[in-house]
Amino acid sequence: MQGSTMETASITTRYGYRKKLGIAYQAAVKRAREELQKQGFGVLTEIDVKETLKKKLGVEFGNYIILGACNPPFAYEALKSEQEIGLMMPCNVIVYEKQGKVYVSAVLPTAAMSMIENPKLMKIAQEAEMKLKAVVDGI
Repeated sequence: MQGSTMETASITTRYGYRKKLGIAYQAAVKRAREELQKQGFGVLTEIDVKETLKKKLGVEFGNYIILGACNPPFAYEALKSEQEIGLMMPCNVIVYEKQGKVYVSAVLPTAAMSMIENPKLMKIAQEAEMKLKAVVDGI
């Protein structure tokens, strides 16, 4: 799908799942939150990259938000399986604007968990990944 001309085709990268959207940035952020909630995720952290870079460095940057999402049942199971898994949490979803186009992208938990040799974690990561892909596809 990398070279697809479809406006809303999803693309899987090495560590993310991305889709170009046909809606405005603020609408995309709102829809991302709604879709996360539908899939059982809450937004624990929110970083407005544009605002932060302007405030901290005095530089201009385009619209870009990082939503740190957590699905409590998955998080609980992951923490029971691997105490230090918190280093890899939460699951980030980003919405950004580039050259007038708006994109949404979600981390692939299976990519993040591939460096940890724990079969229980991989099963949880696969389930979380299906839900995150549904979030992206639902926007």
